[in-house]
Amino acid sequence: MKLGFIGLGIMGTPMALNLINAGHTLYVSAARKVPAAIQASAAVQCATPEEVARNAEVVFLMVPDTPDVESVLFGANGVAAGLGGGGRKVVVDMSSISPMATKAFAQKINALGADYIDAPVSGGEVGAKAASLTIMCGGEPAVFEKVRPLLEKMGKNITLVGGNGDGQTTKVANQIIVALNIAAVGEALLFASKAGADPAKVRQALMGGFASSRILEVHGERMIKRTFAPGFRIKLHQKDLGLALQGARELALALPQTAGAAQLMQACAANGDADLDHSALVKALERMASHEVAKA
Repeated sequence: MKLGFIGLGIMGTPMALNLINAGHTLYVSAARKVPAAIQASAAVQCATPEEVARNAEVVFLMVPDTPDVESVLFGANGVAAGLGGGGRKVVVDMSSISPMATKAFAQKINALGADYIDAPVSGGEVGAKAASLTIMCGGEPAVFEKVRPLLEKMGKNITLVGGNGDGQTTKVANQIIVALNIAAVGEALLFASKAGADPAKVRQALMGGFASSRILEVHGERMIKRTFAPGFRIKLHQKDLGLALQGARELALALPQTAGAAQLMQACAANGDADLDHSALVKALERMASHEVAKA
């Protein structure tokens, strides 16, 4: 198929490469310099999102935040301007953005004679490279089935949750769980270390019990080895927790643990750590304790 991909960041680049490696023709557009790996591939570089949409049957978006999606879709030379002609096209937004805004975007795209799927992902850079992402989708079943073979080139656990916006709601729920688990692992390893135990051996022991989790396995190791190079940046997880708390206000819902995790990430950002991996949330706990889980 002729596909478009807009948003060639840490995760977008390997996702796009997986589509190229599957044999599809890929038209790309980037706000900044096109990554070297994409330049070296068979991808066709376009000057604008509009040009991408004119050439592609399905256009994928993987950009940071709600305003970025709105700009790419409806700004000057945006995707919306290139959706006319060439059959009914599909926009697949794999960014993590506001569920309510997603519903409004979908209505606008539908009014232009195109279809819309929200398909945010979980799995980080590792999952993007391995094509093992979890993909949470919202949209019409027939449209989902049309793009599912493409999504299967980027992920493994692919679920149609419901209508437009429900994929984004699922991603917000995912980010709540991940943030709280990072905070829990950080507190546990900090407690163990301050008490004089070897945090690496504590983690090893916990991996065999009911406390075992993917967060303990991957991010617990990051905390111990002090490897905070970003797979998923704190500032992006901050944004997702902001969406959760905004939604909670609209729903008259209390999310006290989510608010606490958001404050820990804010403390990290205030100390210059916003571009570190979200496992570096532990650094906020360490500052309060005047103690690090482990030394680099």
